[in-house]
Amino acid sequence: MARLCGNDALQGHEEEEEDVETDVGCRCSEQRVHDDLPTTTIIMCFVDEVWSTLLRSVHSVLSRSPPHLIEEVILVDDFSTKEYLKEQLDTYMARFPKVKILRLRERHGLIRARLAGAEIAKGTVLTFLDSHVECNVGWLEPLLERVRLRRTKVACPVIEVISDKDMSYMTVDNFQRGVFTWPMNFGWRQIPQEVIEANKIKETDIIRCPVMAGGLFSIDKKYFFELGMYDPGLDVWGGENMEISFKVWMCGGEIEIVPCSRVGHIFRNDNPYSFPKDRVRTVERNLARVAEVWLDEYKELFYGHAYHLVLKNVDVGDLTQQIQLRKKLQCKSFRWYLENVYPDLEAPLVKASGLLVNVALAGCVAVEGPTLAFEECDVNNTNQHFNYTWLRLIQHGELCLAPSGVLGTLGLRRCQGRSRSLAWLHRSLATVRPGLSDHIISEHQHLPQPSCLEVDPSYKALRVKACDSTNPYQKWQFGNYHVD
Repeated sequence: MARLCGNDALQGHEEEEEDVETDVGCRCSEQRVHDDLPTTTIIMCFVDEVWSTLLRSVHSVLSRSPPHLIEEVILVDDFSTKEYLKEQLDTYMARFPKVKILRLRERHGLIRARLAGAEIAKGTVLTFLDSHVECNVGWLEPLLERVRLRRTKVACPVIEVISDKDMSYMTVDNFQRGVFTWPMNFGWRQIPQEVIEANKIKETDIIRCPVMAGGLFSIDKKYFFELGMYDPGLDVWGGENMEISFKVWMCGGEIEIVPCSRVGHIFRNDNPYSFPKDRVRTVERNLARVAEVWLDEYKELFYGHAYHLVLKNVDVGDLTQQIQLRKKLQCKSFRWYLENVYPDLEAPLVKASGLLVNVALAGCVAVEGPTLAFEECDVNNTNQHFNYTWLRLIQHGELCLAPSGVLGTLGLRRCQGRSRSLAWLHRSLATVRPGLSDHIISEHQHLPQPSCLEVDPSYKALRVKACDSTNPYQKWQFGNYHVD
């Protein structure tokens, strides 16, 4: 066993590098790792990277890593245009035998550039890094130790901050983990203090991470290929961290943040990649592709929070191979992921449920065979139970409420997941007109004006009429609301 960090970890480079001190560093120096750690290939992809930044990244790897653990450093040039990244870079890197430059003959984008590097890698472990980082003292051994412990562990360093203003290195708080909120927006969240205290979590303890940031991690090479690597159908950049995270967790692996491994990262405001359409549309398409393969029935939450993608009917491409891969790997369900990996994510399958009650008459909508009726409310009557879904359907089993004619009649139709003719807006304050949040507004495109679900007080008949914020017969409430 060898010490994890401290003077031993510098492997003879004490005089070359200054240790960026952190409180956790003292405790990490007491940690030990095995002497037979696997070797790793470092893969850095770049396009038009700043010269000094790229060199800082490479030198920090070479100077702060035990040489016997570095099989090679592969710099993947994703068709850079800067002259200094051509012959000048070749000449400079020629003095370092372990550094290899793979030049792509056209722009692949970050995702496919990484795959190109992985294809030629010789190390037992793949370690992906961005090209604008600084690896701290003793950064590598803790990552390889976790992968050595179990080949299905994916190890991530704590990502610290390099200022894009003066290039200074800044430490970050401990006890953070990568998470996401709907519609799959990545972010960092602090572990609550009460959880830290209750579980006696120390600053050096491994943190289970529901979603990795994606830029910096170590993974067993064979395991990476067994998982199908990244989905090659993802374009350029964006969403690949979600895809690999769900794939790892649901297919038998684990993602961990290793506090004794620290890597600084420059967070840039711009992105060097050109996108086939535009950045937002590319990322949205990638995320929709991930949702279709991995989220099961919970993909409705994704589309409910990104409803504009439903309206656009975004083309996610052919998913056959990814769906077959998931079956082949016998991956668990997304429900399992929520229950076992990320239980604190709010993920109700429907927005509202139960009785659909008219505020003015205190009566309820009911299904009577193939038609609808308005009756006295009875919580035990299952014919009065409806779900209001993320796709804006008012659903009873396989049937949905729908305007059925030009005269404002209302009926039932078999549900179709993304049909605007079946969609209703309710309590969506961001899109509903002021005063209509209690109304149920049809999204049927062929109605002449904004139209709302109404009960006729005389005949107790249901109909669709022009919305009126003052009309109490157009105001409705579900028995249960699962989201605000």
